Amino acid sequence: MSVSVLLARKIDTIAPELKDVLWTMLEEIERNREEAVTKVEFNELKEIVRDLGLAQQRTEKRVEELAEAQKELAEAQNRTEQRVEELAGAQKELAEAQKRTEQKIEELIEAQKRTEEEIAKLSRGLNNTRSQVGGLARSVAYALENEAYRKLPTYLNTRHDLRLEERFIRQELGGEEMNIFAKAVRNGGEEVMLVGETVLRLDDISKFAQLEKNVKIVKEHYQLPVVPILVTHFARPNLLEYARNEGIIVVQSFDWD
Repeated sequence: MSVSVLLARKIDTIAPELKDVLWTMLEEIERNREEAVTKVEFNELKEIVRDLGLAQQRTEKRVEELAEAQKELAEAQNRTEQRVEELAGAQKELAEAQKRTEQKIEELIEAQKRTEEEIAKLSRGLNNTRSQVGGLARSVAYALENEAYRKLPTYLNTRHDLRLEERFIRQELGGEEMNIFAKAVRNGGEEVMLVGETVLRLDDISKFAQLEKNVKIVKEHYQLPVVPILVTHFARPNLLEYARNEGIIVVQSFDWD
């Protein structure tokens, strides 16, 4: 028990029988005080322990939440790794597909080169064929002209009363080549100019264009009537009708035989 010196001196001055009672009272008071303090502290301690328990529960709950989050994170990591593996596999397949595509492109390029080479060969062959056909066409055309030079004089004299004063020639006039050109006389004695063209087939009206151009040129150079002639192996009926209306003599090769 803690008692001040002054209080102790005062108690010593009291009668012995009272002094014992007073000390007893002081001891009881001190004991009660100590017990009261102990209960308060105990209650505070209980409150602290309870708070610590709650904090521990919250900590454990948080730990469980963290554990669950860690578990979910681990699962997400596993899924990510699986996805990465899938992407890696897809990338590998894509790389292989790209490689096959590049190989296919190379094959197509080679095939294109071969095709171009074949086309070039065919083109050269076609050009040769065209040249041969063109040469053959010119040969046939010249053959028709040469035959016309031999057969036309008699045919024109017999069928159209036209007698040549000179033989047929090829003539260039006004920058244009004329396949059939000669001076002739009608039975009445009128001089005329014979101007003609040869075509293998008279199957289009445009084939009169050159003849009409030549007739115009001859009229500009000679002060004589002009008789246009067109020699062919075959003529369409509608074009024969057109020629008659235009005053053009059309001679088919079978006519002079």
